[in-house]
Amino acid sequence: MLATDQLALPLDWTGHREGAGEDFLVGSSNQTAVRHLEHHATWPVRASVLTGPRGSGRTTLAHLFARSTGAEVIDPVAGVTDDAIFHAWNRAQELRRPLLLVSDTLPASWPVALPDLRSRLMAVPVATIGEPDDDLALSLIERLFAKRATPIAPELPAFLVARIERSYDAIHRVVRLLDEAALAERKRVGTRMARATLAAAAVEGFAERDGDM
Repeated sequence: MLATDQLALPLDWTGHREGAGEDFLVGSSNQTAVRHLEHHATWPVRASVLTGPRGSGRTTLAHLFARSTGAEVIDPVAGVTDDAIFHAWNRAQELRRPLLLVSDTLPASWPVALPDLRSRLMAVPVATIGEPDDDLALSLIERLFAKRATPIAPELPAFLVARIERSYDAIHRVVRLLDEAALAERKRVGTRMARATLAAAAVEGFAERDGDM
């Protein structure tokens, strides 16, 4: 697989499904999680946990996995009761269908009161999506601008990768700020506009990194 690619796996997942409105970019920081889902038949129990930072695409990846395998997907900290999780666990074992628990935290921090359920959750394998590397950050920036139909200079994505914090949260914030600037000024975003906009917004780390270049 390339350093950064759309999701295209033996499970017949695709990076972009016609009409589905979902895609998932694969890079070195999330490839292990993708491979873990690919090999769900080898899980010791028919359940696993998928964690990752907000904005990392973990929900999209979970939806693509569910679409391909019939898996049940649950966010255990989104008001789901212990009984609901326990019943989902039992269904997964009885129906031999995967259960994927998706969260930005590990099971130890989940508000689970049932001792038996907690012990089971603590034993399931965990797949983690890490913060993006340079290649994935570049592809994600290009993809987010394209989805917003933001007019940008060709050199802008590389300019941003070299200067902003390497995190999904920072990437989403920067793209949103620059898209708003493009709409307000009614012109494409180049490096000059980006530099002024991000400096004015006091984007963390931008001024320091920009000043070093």
